[in-house]
Amino acid sequence: MDGEAGGKIPVYPILILSILLVYGILPLWTIIALSGWYLLVLYLEDNGHLDRWNFERVLGIVLMIRTTRGRGFLEYISKNRKFWRFFGEFSIWLCFLVMFAVVFLMIFAFVSSMNSPPQGSLPATDILFIPGVTSFVPFWWPALALVFTLLIHEYSHGIQARAHGMEVKSFGLLVAGPIPVGAFAEPEHMDMIMAPRRERLRLFAAGPAINLVATFIFLIILGFVSSGFIASNPGIHAIAIIDEGGADEAGIMPYDIITHVDGVGVPDYSSFSQQMDSLGAGDVIIFTVIPYSVENGEWGISSDIPVTLGDKRQYYLDRCDGEVECLSETNELLDSYGIEEGEAFLGVSFPRSGTFQTEQFSLIFDDRYSSLEKIAIVTIKPLSMLGTPMSYDGQTMDIHERMMLEVDDDFVLSSLGTEGVLALFDFIFWLIWVNFLLGFLNLLPIIPFDGGHMVKDGTHSILSMFMKDSNPLRVERLAGSISGITTIVMLAVVMIPILMLVV
Repeated sequence: MDGEAGGKIPVYPILILSILLVYGILPLWTIIALSGWYLLVLYLEDNGHLDRWNFERVLGIVLMIRTTRGRGFLEYISKNRKFWRFFGEFSIWLCFLVMFAVVFLMIFAFVSSMNSPPQGSLPATDILFIPGVTSFVPFWWPALALVFTLLIHEYSHGIQARAHGMEVKSFGLLVAGPIPVGAFAEPEHMDMIMAPRRERLRLFAAGPAINLVATFIFLIILGFVSSGFIASNPGIHAIAIIDEGGADEAGIMPYDIITHVDGVGVPDYSSFSQQMDSLGAGDVIIFTVIPYSVENGEWGISSDIPVTLGDKRQYYLDRCDGEVECLSETNELLDSYGIEEGEAFLGVSFPRSGTFQTEQFSLIFDDRYSSLEKIAIVTIKPLSMLGTPMSYDGQTMDIHERMMLEVDDDFVLSSLGTEGVLALFDFIFWLIWVNFLLGFLNLLPIIPFDGGHMVKDGTHSILSMFMKDSNPLRVERLAGSISGITTIVMLAVVMIPILMLVV
């Protein structure tokens, strides 16, 4: 039975959408929106509008929007073929290097999930990474970042195609309603088939590579933007207060800003730590504090608060409740950290300055770090950024610490104002996040991802070297079989931990 043509009821898509609703994979409003979109696309298709516009419906609800615009710019930008072929060769090595890291991390996550099954579960929508649907991915900035990321990804494929003499028929976006779900560059099919495998490898690698390169370019730009922020009230605040510690007994609360310790200004963590090191357990010290009000989300008027400092070593020993083995291990650990008896202990968790959230990016321009340290930090930073929106409910930073920031009047972008520079920070953050995630996931050795095609062509090239006298069709079949097995194995490695989180 035809479930779509001739005005009949679209049975299969409605069945799929119903399953998504029943199992909670998508919320009701999303199902309604997708259903309305699907019926609209069907109407446009039945009345010939899609053909006239050179659009095409694929995968039921996805609309393929083709255009030949941009081909002139493609010709212009790809004229330096020598450079782009070099970039394509660089892309191959970069992508295979990152692919090994991707496979290692996926296998590590798989083994960890098998050994220690996750407690609790995540909403199914949180594994889709769809702007506005996934709980920790808002709509506007991530959607704009996704459009840009998809465009440069596919345009990079197109540039490699032209740099190697392949024709590009069209470009386009894949959309489901207002949400871009993909992009494409269409090289001529026969050109792709006839191209040498090395050239195809360059073409496949170019997309993920440009996303990874863009990740680090935007990370440097984010570092520059972050360097323009200062704290509205220079000082130190804590994320949490330890029960029955000196700060707790004095009434200091999370996000209260400590500006002075015994009359000495502590505008950053370094000065705070230095001042605390000069004090001892039992000292009664005056802390100048700007209180934070949870009710109205604002800071009040500073006041002086006397605080009796505790003993840091004794605090950790007291947590053992007299257990001999625990006391022995804790004493050894404290000795290894050089924590001695009588050291001052305020009783706060994660004390940090008001610019903590931006300092982690602006350190790229901080002279206190060596070039090697900066390279190491920048290399791992995108991976650590992936969890930021999950930790802060879709925000790019702790919302309380965001309110502590203001733009420096001497900063080159100060004319945008604090909110304007913060908005720029958010957009660049999501550009990094989306580019890295797309480049990272595209290098999974799974067909139809770019990584899967690279593994297939790479395997064929290696087999050709060791099977020179064999029938080329046999080599082709063997390479296809190995690629198919790799795809199935990696799908299992990726999907099993995800299903364990969802189910």
